Amino acid sequence: MKTQAEAPIVLFDVVKQVFSVLFIVAAVAAFYYFSETIPLLYRVIGLLIVVLAVLGMMFTTSIGKSIWLFILEAKQEVRKVVWPTREETMRTTLLVFAMVTLVGLILWFLDMFLFWGVRLLTGQGG
Repeated sequence: MKTQAEAPIVLFDVVKQVFSVLFIVAAVAAFYYFSETIPLLYRVIGLLIVVLAVLGMMFTTSIGKSIWLFILEAKQEVRKVVWPTREETMRTTLLVFAMVTLVGLILWFLDMFLFWGVRLLTGQGG
């Protein structure tokens, strides 16, 4: 049993999504097709215009509207976050650096000991 009702698939939304993909493919193809004749700056600007137009068209579909709503809700949740102070951040960062250094030294000594043991067991030691 589903707790949420699924949004019905609208045919016009599917058409918009198909055309969006076609426009992006055509824009990328044109970008490379005109590489010999049109300067790079103009090709990039044209590609960006097509991508922005496609994004605008996608945000008019039901999926696009739900994505936009999700983005707005995420922005509201980020505002609710209690960020650490500068002192807490510095203390935590220094603690992480100290622990990484300590673990690195322990692993280095362990590696040296194991390397010495392997050399001793294989008869390559001094």
